[in-house]
Amino acid sequence: MFSTPSSVGTLEGSRFYKRGGYYYIWVTKPANGQYVLRSTSPWGPYEMRQVLLNMPTPVSGAGIPHQGGLVQTQNGDWYYAAFVDAYPGGRIPVLAPISWSGDGWPSIQTVGGGWGATYPAPNIQTAKTVKPMTGSDSFTATTLGPQWEWNHNPDNTKWSSGNGLRLQTATVTNDLYNARNTLTRRIQGPTSTATVELDASAMADGDRTGLALLRDSSAWIGLQRDGSSTRITMVNGLTMDSNWNTTGTGTEAAGATVSGSHVWLRATADIRPGSGRQARFSYSTDGTNFTTLGPAFTLGNAWQFFMGYRFAVFNYATRSLGGAVTVRRFDLTTP
Repeated sequence: MFSTPSSVGTLEGSRFYKRGGYYYIWVTKPANGQYVLRSTSPWGPYEMRQVLLNMPTPVSGAGIPHQGGLVQTQNGDWYYAAFVDAYPGGRIPVLAPISWSGDGWPSIQTVGGGWGATYPAPNIQTAKTVKPMTGSDSFTATTLGPQWEWNHNPDNTKWSSGNGLRLQTATVTNDLYNARNTLTRRIQGPTSTATVELDASAMADGDRTGLALLRDSSAWIGLQRDGSSTRITMVNGLTMDSNWNTTGTGTEAAGATVSGSHVWLRATADIRPGSGRQARFSYSTDGTNFTTLGPAFTLGNAWQFFMGYRFAVFNYATRSLGGAVTVRRFDLTTP
C-alpha cells in the first residue's frame, strides 16, 4: 500500500521489479521527475525516494528525462532507459547507468550534476542487429520493412511493392489528414533529409501526390494533376486541433511548371528543439540538381502531438479514384 504525498503530485507510468530481497515500483512525475518505491513485500508498505527532479537534460533545448524503466544487461549492469521531449522530433530515448547503494536504493550516475550527454557504451553480448533508420529503399520486396508506418489502416487493394511502391488513390478528399494509404517514416535528428523518386505518369485528373512533413501542423511538396496539366506545388497551412480534427487543409504557397512525369521531391528539416525548427522543400527533374520551392516551414512543437514529425509519401484523389503513382526510391539521410 502507498499513498502519494500531495507535495509530489501526480505519479504515473509504474513499472514493477524485484532485486534481491526488495520489490521496487518505478514511477514518473510528468514531465520532470522520477521516483522509486521500495518494500520487502509486493503488497507494501512502500518507502519512496526521489530519483530525479528537474535534472539537466542531455539534449540542448529538450525536456527532462523521465518515463521509461530499468533494464539489466547480461553482465548484471543496470541502466535507466528514459526519454526526453524533444519537439518537433518527438520523444527520443536516452540511457544512463544506474548505481545501487549498499542499502539497496538506485541512483543515476550523473555527469556534472546532470544526465550525461555521453556514457560508455553498455557491454551487451548479442547477435541481433537493428537496421539504421537512415538509408535507401527501392521497394524491391513485396512487403514493407518495419521502418514504414501507414497513417491509417491501409486499403491493401490499393498498393503493392516489388517493382517500386505503387500507390493507387484510395480516398477522394481534399484533406491529406483523411487520405488513406499515406506511407510514413519517422523523422531523424538533429537534421535529416528525405528524397523520393516518383513516377507520376499514371496520375488522373484531380490527383495529388507528393512528400509531406506530417503532424498537427503540416506542409508538402508534390504534383497536382488538373485536366491535362500537371504542376509542382508547395502547400502549407495544413492543421489539426488537439482532438485530431482538421482545421486547415492547406493553401498553395508556391508552384512551378515541370515537363515530364518523372520527378524527385525533397524535404529537409531541422528538428533541434528551440526557436529554429525550419524545413525546406525542393524538387528536381534529373535527381541531381534541386530547386527550392516555397517559403521555409516552421515545424510545430505542441506537446499534444508528442509522436513528432514524420516524412510522408501520399497519393489521393480530389475527384475520383483510378489514378496511381510509383515510388521508385526513398532516401533518408542525416549529415
